[in-house]
Amino acid sequence: MPAGVYISVPFCRTKCSYCNFASEVFSRAVFERYVERVCQDIAGAEHLAQQMGGRFESEVDSIYLGGGTPTTLESGQLRRIFEAARARFCLAPDAEVTVECAPGTLSAPILETLLSCRVNRVSLGVQSFIDQESAAVGRLHKRSTVLDDMARLRAAGITNINIDLIAGLPHQTAESWHRSLREAIAAGAPHVSVYMLEVDDDSRLGRELMAGGTRYHAHFVPDEDASADFYLAACETLNAAGVSQYEISNFARAGFESRHNLKYWTRQPYFGFGVDAHSMLWSRTAPLVAIRLATADGLDKYMSGSPLQRTAVSQSAALEETFFLGLRLNRGVDLTEVANEFGGAALESLQATMADLEEQALLRRSGHTISLTDRGRLLSNEVFQSFLTAPTPEV
Repeated sequence: MPAGVYISVPFCRTKCSYCNFASEVFSRAVFERYVERVCQDIAGAEHLAQQMGGRFESEVDSIYLGGGTPTTLESGQLRRIFEAARARFCLAPDAEVTVECAPGTLSAPILETLLSCRVNRVSLGVQSFIDQESAAVGRLHKRSTVLDDMARLRAAGITNINIDLIAGLPHQTAESWHRSLREAIAAGAPHVSVYMLEVDDDSRLGRELMAGGTRYHAHFVPDEDASADFYLAACETLNAAGVSQYEISNFARAGFESRHNLKYWTRQPYFGFGVDAHSMLWSRTAPLVAIRLATADGLDKYMSGSPLQRTAVSQSAALEETFFLGLRLNRGVDLTEVANEFGGAALESLQATMADLEEQALLRRSGHTISLTDRGRLLSNEVFQSFLTAPTPEV
């Protein structure tokens, strides 16, 4: 089974107020040392996999550069990362190669580099097509920047473009949200990701909201009910336009689903490099047993050689993952496949949980498949938690 490769680039031009990722604004002097370290890790991937008890998959059919903003790197640095990946892994001819970009960072040299590195998919961190909303959270682009970037990408031959949108930004209203949705559709993006604003203490805006303050435009953030309505409106509007929902946060025209992200949700192997990067490898000695790896979640710890966190996934944990990852997909979870892999007793132990979720209108059954309802998607964390706390036999 071909693996995926994820490479983290934790650098940004500015830190958005809502961001809770392991990304920061650093001096460019740090970039070179980081790129050198990531390339070393990629070169040593096979040895690392064996050292951790994982099976090294040399065949890959997806590469994803995320961040942060990978396009803040210099052209030569981006090229070296791709060269390191191709030297270590055998990339399928039809591989999906994605780079995340902040609108306004696609300079002519960067775009030329993406083409020379066979990048065929770009994910634009738009978040909103309304300039006031973008500015309120620290984004540096305008609506016109996004449309110009998309036009230049298409002119260069890159037509597989994703647009990220966030529901619940400061100053957002039902009307402005519909305008962003209409802009995404009119722009012809074949893939749209819709995320609801996360309120936690890992971002400046989240901390301010929790404190009831007014910094970062926190007092202009829509309430939870409004954000939920925005999400439901996105589902209705995008589906009606042929950009169909296939995962809780992701919508695509036929054939444009993210091949790389599907690996996460269907428990296929992938190898992560860089700050706060995760891997899932199959065990070298135990068939169908997975090993999860995680790098340090801070630049200083990563650069100082902080050891990987290793977790062997037990069969009972794998069963839980099968449900809370698989239910993210609109197609849901095939219970026959679950019984074939984990045994009938394992499935039987979850029948009461599934029946309770059905009674709450969070899950629906269709033949031998279960999937989230519309309400279930809004309350997906509660659904997933039910599977994590349900009694399951060690299988």
